[in-house]
Amino acid sequence: MISQIDKVFEEAQTTISSVSSRVDFDNARSKILGPNGIFRELMKLLSDLPKEERPSMGQAINACKNKVEEMFENKLIEIEGRETTASFGQPIDPTLMPISNEEIFCHPLTKIKNRMMEIFSNLGFSTVEGSEIETEWFCFDALNTPESHPSRDDRDTFYFGKDVSIENVSKKNDEQYVLRTQTSTVQIRTMLQRKPPIRILSPGMVFRRDAIDATHYPTFHQCEGLVVGEGITVCDLKSILDFFFKKLTGENSEIRIRPSFFPFVSPGFEVDFRSKNLGKLSNRWIEICGCGMVAPNVFKNCGYVSDKISGFAFGMGIERLAMLLYGIDDIRLFFQNDTRFLKQFKLSMF
Repeated sequence: MISQIDKVFEEAQTTISSVSSRVDFDNARSKILGPNGIFRELMKLLSDLPKEERPSMGQAINACKNKVEEMFENKLIEIEGRETTASFGQPIDPTLMPISNEEIFCHPLTKIKNRMMEIFSNLGFSTVEGSEIETEWFCFDALNTPESHPSRDDRDTFYFGKDVSIENVSKKNDEQYVLRTQTSTVQIRTMLQRKPPIRILSPGMVFRRDAIDATHYPTFHQCEGLVVGEGITVCDLKSILDFFFKKLTGENSEIRIRPSFFPFVSPGFEVDFRSKNLGKLSNRWIEICGCGMVAPNVFKNCGYVSDKISGFAFGMGIERLAMLLYGIDDIRLFFQNDTRFLKQFKLSMF
């Protein structure tokens, strides 16, 4: 009987070692350990043995079966490992040379943001970034936005609640934390920390409760600017924006400003621009930017004496600029990480 057990074990070893696929594995396991397998037949032979030998032979058969089951488990791990490796595709050769700069892609929003920072840097602006989590005071109160303003409704703004505590984001009062709806919060914190003159650019991500469609997304990017000093006028504001759009879209571009209302500036303006370099939109006036002279209450909230200084602020959406400059008609493309879309934007190309 022992010789028969050894023979079954050797046969199982040979069969398992030849298994190379999941189908072969299932067939072999059924043949050896299945209801009609060789171990089942081996157990039937116990009835032919003397009664006193059956327990020891039964234990020997079970010990052999346990070893075979362990061999099957190891073989299954081996097969699954090969399948996983195959799903990764071709292996990476770390000794290969890196691809050239011409094949490196840059996200279009990053390209536009970097270009904006470059242009405004030439005008003496420094880039300042801030936390994406802010408080009501910095996001609304300090910016002269009344409690009744629709932008403060929880259907428009993401609130954390008063019981939430967030490190490294200071509060002014006992207000709630929010996901910032504008990067103007960076301007407030900068004015609280510095004295004029100030000339900063604050690009970054902002959040609003917008329904997702081709032109709206709850997460998007803004770039805002602030200039504060003595004798700053609307003429300075228009000159800087005119310079920016000429550098961004070509010398044949032009802008116009028209009156509008924003709580944090007085007077406030909307900016339209047109350019011959926008394809189908060439020479059409396009609303692109909000701006104005900083409101006296904003200066007061930051501890500035408004009769001695003046300043202006402006803000524009980076997605909107990218859509216009690159002819993109759906804002959702920026957030899908589709390489077919990103391959259009090589690092060397603006």
